[in-house]
Amino acid sequence: MAVQPSVVGESEYVIEITDLARLYQMGQTEIRALDGVSLHVRRGEYLAVMGPSGSGKSTLMNMLGCLDTPTRGSYRLAGEEVSQLDDDALAAIRNERIGFVFQTFNLLPRLTALQNVELPLVYARMPARERRQRASEVLRLVGLGDRLDHRPNELSGGQRQRVAVARALIHDPAILLADEPTGNLDSETTEEILQLFDELHRQENTILLVTHERDVAARAERVVHMKDGKIVSVTARER
Repeated sequence: MAVQPSVVGESEYVIEITDLARLYQMGQTEIRALDGVSLHVRRGEYLAVMGPSGSGKSTLMNMLGCLDTPTRGSYRLAGEEVSQLDDDALAAIRNERIGFVFQTFNLLPRLTALQNVELPLVYARMPARERRQRASEVLRLVGLGDRLDHRPNELSGGQRQRVAVARALIHDPAILLADEPTGNLDSETTEEILQLFDELHRQENTILLVTHERDVAARAERVVHMKDGKIVSVTARER
């Protein structure tokens, strides 16, 4: 069920993109990585993005994650127009409102699970006691309350991805962006991580997941199919 607006007049959509385009010039050739994409995502929705290599899905995720800016078009995140913000403003948006989960976990090997998860709060200058309490709570949320002091090399692949998910959730972000989060995991561990995403969705987190795997995408409420920089179809999961 979609999260309802908490403020009168607030949009029910956490993501609103309209006619979004990203063009690159390579010599005399213009590359249309994104070519007029429009998409609305409700608060609390679970969306998957699929497409072959070069379809534009990674460029779309970079735009949604405020890692790049469009050549044209509009992107509103939680009601705020972010498409033309400068680098400092985009960095603040990324740090405060977007949670990232990557295929390769991106954990620091010398830090414990707790230290990896609290790292964004260190950058935000949150007091040590408060950030450790928050990081402990989020690690318990993802089922790792007994692994706080373990380093990445002492954890399984699935546990490392859970740490990465916890780190992404530490700021209570507006959206959780997951780029092939099960790509390095075996089938059993993949199922564990997908069950975690199912639970996060039940808790009304907004999740966007990029995947090549149809069975992974099938867990989402809607699946966006991309080709040649365009959205070619959007399918809803059968109830």
